Amino acid sequence: MHYSTFKRIHLIVLDSVGIGEAPDAEAFGDSGADTLGHIAEKMNGLNMPNMGKLGLSHIKEIKGIKKAEKPLAYYTKMQEASRGKDTMTGHWELMGLITSHPFKVFPNGFPELLITQLERASGRTVIGNVPASGTEIIDRLGEDHMKTGALIVYTSADSVLQIAAHEDIVPIEELYQICEQARELTMVDEYKVGRVIARPFIGEPGDFKRTANRHDYALKPFSNTVMNELKDSDLDVIAIGKIHDIYDGEGITDAVRTTSNMDGMDKWIDVLDREFTGMSFINLVDFDALYGHRRDPEGYGKALEEFDERLPEVMEKMQKDDLLIITADHGNDPIHHGTDHTREFVPLLVYSPSFSSGGELPLRKTFADVGATIADNFNVKWQGAGVSFLENLMSKE
Repeated sequence: MHYSTFKRIHLIVLDSVGIGEAPDAEAFGDSGADTLGHIAEKMNGLNMPNMGKLGLSHIKEIKGIKKAEKPLAYYTKMQEASRGKDTMTGHWELMGLITSHPFKVFPNGFPELLITQLERASGRTVIGNVPASGTEIIDRLGEDHMKTGALIVYTSADSVLQIAAHEDIVPIEELYQICEQARELTMVDEYKVGRVIARPFIGEPGDFKRTANRHDYALKPFSNTVMNELKDSDLDVIAIGKIHDIYDGEGITDAVRTTSNMDGMDKWIDVLDREFTGMSFINLVDFDALYGHRRDPEGYGKALEEFDERLPEVMEKMQKDDLLIITADHGNDPIHHGTDHTREFVPLLVYSPSFSSGGELPLRKTFADVGATIADNFNVKWQGAGVSFLENLMSKE
């Protein structure tokens, strides 16, 4: 029995905003991780009144965020069922796919054999081959690359192989071809990476700039997701930010590119003005990429507060038959050791203007419950993972 059916569901992933160590955190080397809690302590309290009103501090008390007397949203936390803590694993699980074998990550760079195969296939040598920030590594190796024509290869805490090249040294089409070769080479289980990314740049030593000609070569989800089912039922699936790349375009009817968290919010708010039936799906990546991996709790905290300031704009644009789901895909505690993601619970806040008030939802044992709920709402066939919580939501008024 459905208590409510929503015309539009808006799903936002606050990339890496974990809310405390998961029960299996120790197995991942992440005991004690608490992204939101540690940032709030470091900031001597987070100023996020709008997330507070929705019920964030009811999930777990967070310094500076008051517990609302009557939360506007339904709230709980979710535990990841997949054997991994990267972006693709978390997002795929949100849409119903539980990954039993994590994507490979390469904290010490890629194996020598793979680099040799890439050099042979591309006809160019490779420099770098380390985990690095993209801007930092082109500043460091860009001049050498321009002199020798060698490819700058690097990775990150995610399952990615990135190839940076100056557009005047390696023409765009050649770089794309090399990335396609790298994608073929990394399809085998031994090297399996989630994404190969072309990272072209321009400029002179000391003044390099990455261009908009980035291109991602992602693995396709291993099975249909809830998004495929929505699209096949002629419903809209509007992807904002890196969502298109994470699912390699599968199950998406329209994609909107973004350049930052705040640009993402602008683009999302524009989408809310559209007439559509189905879902919008946005990822805000700066929390993870700019602050989590760089272990910058103050920058992370300010970015969280900036997001909170924009929430009223979203809520004002929402219609009575809209549903907003706010969650995350993993943790990335900037106080924790290393520069990697952290195995944590993620928050779940579910709001509609039609609710007279919110309340607590049962703990979710998999992120896939989000996808199952969306499928349930739109009455599309879904036999994959997840248990819908649609019936737990109050009847619309």
